[in-house]
Amino acid sequence: MFISKVALPRRTFLRGMGVSIALPLLDAMVPALSAMAKTAANPVRRLGCIYTPNGATMSAWTPPGEGPALDVFSPTLSPLEPFRDQVIIPTGLSQKQAESLGDGNGEHSRGQTVWLSGVHPKRTEGADVRNSTTVDQIAAQTLCKDTPLISLELALDQNYLVGNCDNGYSCVYWNTISWRTPTTPLPMEVNPRVVFERMFGDGGTPQQRLAQVREDRSILDSVKQAVVSLQNRLGASDRARIAEYLDAMREIERRIQVAEKQSGESPIALPDRPVGAPESYDDHATLMFDLVALAFQADITRVFTLLLGREQTNRPYPWIGVPESHHSISHHQNDPVKLAKAAKINTYHIELLARFVGKLGSAPDGDGTLLDHSMILQGGGLSNSDQHSHIDLPLVLVGGGAGRLKGGRHLRYPKDTPMNNLHLALLDKVGAPVETFGDGTGRVDLEPLSGV
Repeated sequence: MFISKVALPRRTFLRGMGVSIALPLLDAMVPALSAMAKTAANPVRRLGCIYTPNGATMSAWTPPGEGPALDVFSPTLSPLEPFRDQVIIPTGLSQKQAESLGDGNGEHSRGQTVWLSGVHPKRTEGADVRNSTTVDQIAAQTLCKDTPLISLELALDQNYLVGNCDNGYSCVYWNTISWRTPTTPLPMEVNPRVVFERMFGDGGTPQQRLAQVREDRSILDSVKQAVVSLQNRLGASDRARIAEYLDAMREIERRIQVAEKQSGESPIALPDRPVGAPESYDDHATLMFDLVALAFQADITRVFTLLLGREQTNRPYPWIGVPESHHSISHHQNDPVKLAKAAKINTYHIELLARFVGKLGSAPDGDGTLLDHSMILQGGGLSNSDQHSHIDLPLVLVGGGAGRLKGGRHLRYPKDTPMNNLHLALLDKVGAPVETFGDGTGRVDLEPLSGV
């Protein structure tokens, strides 16, 4: 660590016209011989929840072997093998609250909605939707009290659906997986530009932002002088860390600009909320994951949710050899060809996760990495989609949880074990009040999941 008389506050920003850029944790923010020196040994905790739609080919998802040691990865989860020591695969967890309780079909809507809430949603086509505060938002109330953003809610499918989407269930249940209160669903943003400006914009008038776009200036250009001034006051390691961080930010900004040009939609027309996402799903997903990594690195937020696709999505995946609709493939009727193609999609979604956790694992954070201090849950609200089953859900948990998670394990539970118990365990590990989870509707043997 470089020792100097510089002592930067943890909440240090580079400011320019309409811009406020938070910085990653630097050595100068943890000066030696001060109370803040304890910060590196007491890292902040982070939580991410990533939803994958239309179930999974469970025979390719579930690891072989009977013991708790994760000796062999399953084909679908094999992209996570480089992170073996920080991977937990819980199997057997189920979500009975997603099943019909006398209100008919709607298995896809309920599976997606219940995944983070643990509560059976109200069946309605109107505005009187009701669910429960989701686990991400309960965690955010504890983890994000002093961050610029409480949380990030992101999606890769357009979220403008309205009305009845699934057997009497409002489209609201398809458009998000995050609920701030039982009656307040949070919109999930699909536009990387809006996410970027939410993270780094600092007000300014629409005219000022329009002028900046017309001049083809980047956000980083607005803080150029502030960067130079700060760099002159820091040690070599901090200068290198800031340079790497700002380079990553500039590259993301460049990719957003390219995506806007490809989409044929000019940001000039809508200076407040420019539109345009990459045409490629892979580019779009990677860009969103990279934005989350930057948000974690700069401590802009410590909680995110990401909807890789809504339930019943008809997206094809021709670049991985699946030109058919995902939803139609998921109704496989035990056809081995369809099962194999569905497994390809599942594996690809895990590859996206592996790229993301690899980025977190290479980003220093205090006495470890961002991955060491994070808990990332990925999975879905259906297992066998052909049967609309909510039993033995596909789930994987990655990260060190700031020393609170022990990886390298396959944890098998009886198939009637509530997934809600996993949520209680995660809330317990981030220090959030577990008693606020759910609203008392249909609680079944709720207790923190043992072994996690």
